[in-house]
Amino acid sequence: MSPHNQPRRTDTLESEYQRLLREVFEERICFNKLLGLQVLSLQHDAPRLGFAMRHELIGSYSHGRLHGGVISAVLDTIGGLAVTVAIGEKFNNESAEQVVHRFARIGTIDLRVDYLRPGVGERFEATAQVTRLGGRIASTQMSLLDQEGQVIATGAAAYVVS
Repeated sequence: MSPHNQPRRTDTLESEYQRLLREVFEERICFNKLLGLQVLSLQHDAPRLGFAMRHELIGSYSHGRLHGGVISAVLDTIGGLAVTVAIGEKFNNESAEQVVHRFARIGTIDLRVDYLRPGVGERFEATAQVTRLGGRIASTQMSLLDQEGQVIATGAAAYVVS
């Protein structure tokens, strides 16, 4: 029986998988923790991250705008999370530990960011969709929104997955 024909993770194992995934993205990846990223959704077709504006994230001190590097890093992170979730869905018969082991191979190989509006506000939310999940490369489209839901930046990225 191929791995894709095996039964899906039980609800208990799925809950453990999602708990572990949140822990990895919020706690174990130190840079994500530094940015204050929180996993808002692990929905396989639209994962979401959120974070609050803090003084340390300001790039334009005179205008209180989010630093462009923070915007780029958040878009890269949500793209990586989307790929991670897609891989978890593809191998939905595997345990949390087995799937998390697959994530060690994910790495950004290309990232493009379009800055559309100043990053001003108290909270921000990032979303992403996987446009292609191949055996070696995955592609994503990402957006960063302000608290009013306006898109402040978009991105496209490619990740190595094997």
